[in-house]
Amino acid sequence: MKENDVKTNQEADRKLIERVLLTRRVEGDRLMLADAVLLAAIDSSHPLNGAELAALRGSPLTLRRFRQLALEHRASARAANDDAWSCSAGMLRAAADGADLARLLTDDGHWTLHFVAHNDGWRLILSLDAAAPFAARLLREQPMLRVLDGGGAILLQGRLDADGEVECGWPFDSAPAPHFQRFGARFTVEPVHA
Repeated sequence: MKENDVKTNQEADRKLIERVLLTRRVEGDRLMLADAVLLAAIDSSHPLNGAELAALRGSPLTLRRFRQLALEHRASARAANDDAWSCSAGMLRAAADGADLARLLTDDGHWTLHFVAHNDGWRLILSLDAAAPFAARLLREQPMLRVLDGGGAILLQGRLDADGEVECGWPFDSAPAPHFQRFGARFTVEPVHA
């Protein structure tokens, strides 16, 4: 039997099992898990425990709701690859050698914060990845952007230049690494809404 035949048979078996599970009816069935619990399981922020898994398996209605939420989640993930953008977040990763901070990336990989030693201070450069799905739109529209630290302080604010960068001086007396550690090691890149 060829590998493609095995994959086709497995896919057909999976679809048949899914159809049987989703179409069966149980007298008195009701939603056994809240949407928040199901969504947390879908995005892997909270795996289902044994009791929750048993409730999901025992309730076709809950299983159908889980499937619907999963399909919506998948569709929204696909939509995230279009040119819409509202915010990107990132965090300082632990540095073993205590070296000066050179750059930080957002979790989605679309933005980089570069830290450049300059005279007695630092320069902060925000750069947009040219491959980001929304890069062309942001370069064309040039909205006002800002970078916030975990405490909500504005680190940088400005419009992208033709190279997809915004640059300014580091606004604090302390070096970037200790500053980020003091404020939850998080940062956010977002448009400024008027």
